[in-house]
Amino acid sequence: MANVCVIGAGYVGLTTGACFADLGNQVVCLDIDQARIDRLNQGELPIYEPGLEELVQRGVGAGRLTFSTDYAASVPSAEFIFIAVNTPQSAIGHADMTQVEGAAATLSRYLGNGPIIINKSTMPIGSVDRVADIIRHHTPKPFAVVSNPEFLREGSAVHDFLHPDRVVLGSTDGAAVRRVAGLYAPLNASIQITDPRTAEMIKYAANAFLATKISFINEIARICDRLGADVVEVARGMGQDPRIGSSMLAAGLGWGGSCFPKDVRALEYMASLHGAHPQLLRAVIEINRDQRIHAVRLVREAVGDLRGATIGLLGLSFKPNTDDMRDAPSLEIVDLLENEGAHVQAFDPAASTRAKALLPRVGLCSDPYAVGRNADAIILVTEWNEFKQIDLRRLGAGMKRRVLIDGRNLYDSAAARAAGFDYHAIGRPEAARTVVPVGS
Repeated sequence: MANVCVIGAGYVGLTTGACFADLGNQVVCLDIDQARIDRLNQGELPIYEPGLEELVQRGVGAGRLTFSTDYAASVPSAEFIFIAVNTPQSAIGHADMTQVEGAAATLSRYLGNGPIIINKSTMPIGSVDRVADIIRHHTPKPFAVVSNPEFLREGSAVHDFLHPDRVVLGSTDGAAVRRVAGLYAPLNASIQITDPRTAEMIKYAANAFLATKISFINEIARICDRLGADVVEVARGMGQDPRIGSSMLAAGLGWGGSCFPKDVRALEYMASLHGAHPQLLRAVIEINRDQRIHAVRLVREAVGDLRGATIGLLGLSFKPNTDDMRDAPSLEIVDLLENEGAHVQAFDPAASTRAKALLPRVGLCSDPYAVGRNADAIILVTEWNEFKQIDLRRLGAGMKRRVLIDGRNLYDSAAARAAGFDYHAIGRPEAARTVVPVGS
């Protein structure tokens, strides 16, 4: 059993802490947000993440997981100190390291005997050296710094931590990196050990590539719209090629969340700053933004002038199984619709509380069917499971005009039209839906 301190009790930090506690370690999750820690100590999770609440309750009940705001009480006995604070996008595109630098400076005052500081947050290339320099400036005590980028997907973070594709560790200190590898040993995962800058780049390159796949299939969807092909079938045919794979080939409203947007932009910024020409990354970003605009264009083409129109949104979070709305497509879609004079009403199974602050003019509905009440059109934004089997006739019953923009290609076009909808999907023109039966 190891003594672990995780600084930051957000999506990454809380999942990391709860999972390490479940593996038998003694863990304290440390955060400067007193209200967040108070909620955790009262048994309330500040985020929605499937499976995490049960894990936290088990760790707390076993006495292996605690929560604190006190560095002096939490850091000295820690053998491993994970920095898992936010690194948001700055105004000019790079990752804002303010919280990381603050955590490094503060923890350095309370270091025990030779701890290992582990950079878990996604940080710019060279951050291991940067964190080490900050700590050395404040203390002569021995320590080591290891890069250990996270690859957790919101909505399946617990599973991803406990069943990782790989664990990446970057350090020039062989003894330290072996100790961190030992911490992950119970997971029986593939562990890649490399230098710190390569480890940091692996995270950025992985997210940039996944974002590129999404933008690529959305570009293909726009071409399918023009040429009469069905992007769903195109993606299925592409995905069966093992060199390509089917993951991340679902055309829709593009990517959002806390990782892809800031990581792709941060990599583009770093590349530009150091004399590279990241034109592919720039195109990936531009295509993604165009998808949000495209959704509003489809509404306008179907409804006409949007001034005074009521538009319903099914889903607000950037993806299913999370309440996270950071850079969610819904934010820009709402802004575009409201800018054209439309009133927006919406329902999300988990993100409504966050939406109250982020989208103050949006009418938040108590159930998905209320989204259609007096609406001129509905846009499916987030493909929550409960939307997949929705009764389309009931959804359209209270609408002024039955227009459905399927932003995630979730519904069968024939079923939507049978329910009376003027139905529009992404990259699935009507011409592509006339299929000749085998043997005819």
